[in-house]
Amino acid sequence: MNRAAGGDGNLSVMSLQEFVLDGFEGGLQTQALLFALFLALYVVAVLGNLAMMVVITLDARLHSPMCFFLKNLSFVDLCYSSVITPKALATFLSSSKVITFEGCIIQFFFFALLGTTEAFLLAMMAYDHFVAICSPLHYPITMCPSVCACLVLGSYCGGCLNSILETSFTFRLPFCSSNHIDHFLCDVPPLLKLACANTTTNELVMFGLCGLIIVGTTLVVLISYSYITVTILRMRSGGGRHKLFSTCGSHMTAVSLFYRTVFVMYAQPGAVASMEQGKVVSVFYTLVIPMLNPLIYSLRNKDVKDALWRLGQRHTAT
Repeated sequence: MNRAAGGDGNLSVMSLQEFVLDGFEGGLQTQALLFALFLALYVVAVLGNLAMMVVITLDARLHSPMCFFLKNLSFVDLCYSSVITPKALATFLSSSKVITFEGCIIQFFFFALLGTTEAFLLAMMAYDHFVAICSPLHYPITMCPSVCACLVLGSYCGGCLNSILETSFTFRLPFCSSNHIDHFLCDVPPLLKLACANTTTNELVMFGLCGLIIVGTTLVVLISYSYITVTILRMRSGGGRHKLFSTCGSHMTAVSLFYRTVFVMYAQPGAVASMEQGKVVSVFYTLVIPMLNPLIYSLRNKDVKDALWRLGQRHTAT
């Protein structure tokens, strides 16, 4: 297909073979600063999540349901940031900001899949904490390896289903007004702006799916932590209460960071006033949160900190 243009300078529906990621506004110096910032965040995210996965795999004391979920969360965060950041880095210092139509579809599919999977995983981790604290005697049976595997598999399947729906609804639209995406990634809001057809159905689908996922998983988290709070407050041991609140606090921090940014971006129409604001919000859930999660769980979890220390001692000894 040839990329013919109409008399008004717009691309015809049939000729669109590629998009251009406009990224952030600014000159060469601004782009260089953004490149350095994105690279630093990405390196920390990759190293932190890899370290978390390695230490959980190597240390037998961390072979628990909670750490199994945490290992999968680190894997999702690693992939999540890797789907977006390399292409964004390539566009900052390059005159060519092109992404092929197929490349945009692939990036969008995995972006939606991994983001949704993370939401489900955070809810599953809250449920794991609920069972561990509120029903400790039944915990080994309720959260046996097969159940944990099914919960993680279900999270991935839920993410895949949502991604298939969002991808199919988004990319069946005719894009003929322009091929310039006002973003550093292929995402629903900027893509809908390029469509030359009625996008009401797409907006309703996005709002409905995101709302259902966010509200559903948030309810799981809130109900779980309501029971957990009541159970902890009934404990007589102050030391036990402090340890449990510290353990749950790390997860609640991760949950609040993730859900707040995703809710503002996708489940609250009009919350993001401009596309530039949307880009900043996107940086948080594609780079900042994947970078912070390993730090949050390692610094506020004694078992993980001890395992990291043992791994460091073993490495020093060799």
